[in-house]
Amino acid sequence: MTLLARLTPGARAALLVIAVGALCMALDRSANWLPGWPDALTLPMTQWVGDGLEWVFDLIRPGVRLISALLEYPMAGVNWLLTETPWPLVLGATVALAWYAGGLSMAALASVGLGFVLISGYWVEGMNTLALVFVSVPLALILGLLIGIWSNESPRARPWIEATLDLMQTVPTFAYLTPLLLLFGFGPVVGLIASAIYAAPPMARNTALGLQRVEAEVKEAGIMAGATRAQQLIQVEIPAASTQIMIGVNQALMAALSMVIIAAVIGGFDDIGWEVLLTMRQANFGQSLLAGLVIVVFAIIIDRISARMATSGQRFDLRISWIILGVSVVAAIAAWALLPPPGDFALLAPTVEAVDSGLSQFTRGAGATLDSIKNNAMFYGLLPLRIGLDSAVLPFTWGFSWTPGMSWIYYGVAGLIGLGVALTGRITLGASLVILAGVFETGISELPWPVVFVGVGALAWVSGGWKLTRLVVILLLFIAIAGLWERALLSLYLCGAAVLICAVVGGLLGLLSAVSATAWAVIRPVCDMLQTIPLFVFLIPVLMFFQIGEFSALLAIIAYAIVPMIRYTRHGLVTTPAELLEAATSSGATKWQTMKEVRAPYAAPTILLGLNQTILYAFAMLVIAALIGTTGLGQSIYIALGSANVGLGIVAGAAMAILALIADRIVQGFAEERRRALGL
Repeated sequence: MTLLARLTPGARAALLVIAVGALCMALDRSANWLPGWPDALTLPMTQWVGDGLEWVFDLIRPGVRLISALLEYPMAGVNWLLTETPWPLVLGATVALAWYAGGLSMAALASVGLGFVLISGYWVEGMNTLALVFVSVPLALILGLLIGIWSNESPRARPWIEATLDLMQTVPTFAYLTPLLLLFGFGPVVGLIASAIYAAPPMARNTALGLQRVEAEVKEAGIMAGATRAQQLIQVEIPAASTQIMIGVNQALMAALSMVIIAAVIGGFDDIGWEVLLTMRQANFGQSLLAGLVIVVFAIIIDRISARMATSGQRFDLRISWIILGVSVVAAIAAWALLPPPGDFALLAPTVEAVDSGLSQFTRGAGATLDSIKNNAMFYGLLPLRIGLDSAVLPFTWGFSWTPGMSWIYYGVAGLIGLGVALTGRITLGASLVILAGVFETGISELPWPVVFVGVGALAWVSGGWKLTRLVVILLLFIAIAGLWERALLSLYLCGAAVLICAVVGGLLGLLSAVSATAWAVIRPVCDMLQTIPLFVFLIPVLMFFQIGEFSALLAIIAYAIVPMIRYTRHGLVTTPAELLEAATSSGATKWQTMKEVRAPYAAPTILLGLNQTILYAFAMLVIAALIGTTGLGQSIYIALGSANVGLGIVAGAAMAILALIADRIVQGFAEERRRALGL
């Protein structure tokens, strides 16, 4: 057996990447086509897609505009109902529903939350936002329910449906808006339709999952009773899957609220999302923070009530709900003429002014420290990762210039370290250290395209074999041929930096939460809050302290994407079977040895799934972060939205979805391999 055959797949893949990287370095001076994708191999795909979609849009626009006009009626009706109904009645109805779903604590949450919205002065804007949500959600629920039933009923169509749902959930949110803007025109209907489309996949997935999990005995009982297929589905299987379907309703509600806020970028209606965007652009951060908190309050109330109704069968005394509603009706009627407009309740205006004043004083006093944190992170971390040490090390920042001789010394030291690790038997780790050193010296955005193709393809081969490798290479080829290669690498750089930090910090916090109940009691509510906040709101605090730039975008991405890493790491570590822990204890293992040798290996598949979710969250936030000055595909999508360039919006959105899909498939492959190794 040859030496190569004795190497593990990971070692062979890593050595291949090193060989290709060394060849590219040797050819660097003579081959000017290596640093970036050759222009000669680029196709005007953006133009083709734009022209093709414009042709299609011209054909269907009259029918679509008719649908848009029809949708304006229910939207206007719900909007009128919410804005014109006296606020005590809206508040009372919400509190009554909250009591029925969750009792006193839930009712208190709803009353305090809506009370905050009232005194914020954003009651009307909040009702406008809820009107869009309440009209879009039924559309999403009907569409998702039908798709989920279709997936359950047609095994042949199921793979295609699941692939389409994967694509819909990985396509950036902004990419939905560009074609819809051209189809439906300017106005709130675009937000409504985008919200319904974006919220349908969670409903479809949970419907299909719930129907697939209905026990065979339940299905057989329906058949034995002589039910037709339609009767069995409607009267037996859907009720049996109701818990999972209600989880889909909860997720659809949250997705719709998030998308409505994002749709405010195109303007056209006076809602909370537009208020956040407008005040952020004006650097009025106190007001922006207040509007953002209103969004958070709505998200928390909707999430808690719908989640409780989805996961708990307990319901509280309906008579008290009727009493609460009755009291609110009496209060509304009695004080009808005395009630001032809701917008006049802006009792927090002095607080907003105090926040702005305090923030101004803080930034003046700590401005040098904040700038130092941002600049150090950029000069000594992000910039080398982006353009490499050979370009980032300058006298202005580092105090000296990077020379070719330093590159040789750097690679020599990295090679010796890698060789030393490899001689201990960990060849894959040693080779990987050399690859990482090369990436940091060259920079992700400056990597030769053959290295990226071979590197990602090799990783896919180790994860999922040749089938996944072919898929990954074809998808990367699409990005390159479309002329988006450089922008894709910029997106990969910022997303990679955020995911790396999330993996380290989130993993450590998950470990701490697993070993300390006190730590988890503190960390859990923070995670709950971060998962409830719509993406838009994450931009506000980072802008308040660090202004526009890549560092602010990085912090926003980390804040949004770190939660899955914490939750999955903890869950994996605390769910180790008791018999494995008893065996480790009986063999005399210490707590640290048990964690390292038993818990961590068993939790590896779950932790990898957490990493997978973190990557998808990071890509989702990366597009929103384009609002505060990032480069790459997210910026292209945002520019396409502003210029109504449907071709660029669709192709750049597809490229972003491809990067997320590649990462998803590779990480899932490694997780599946670990599950097989553990016999799960």
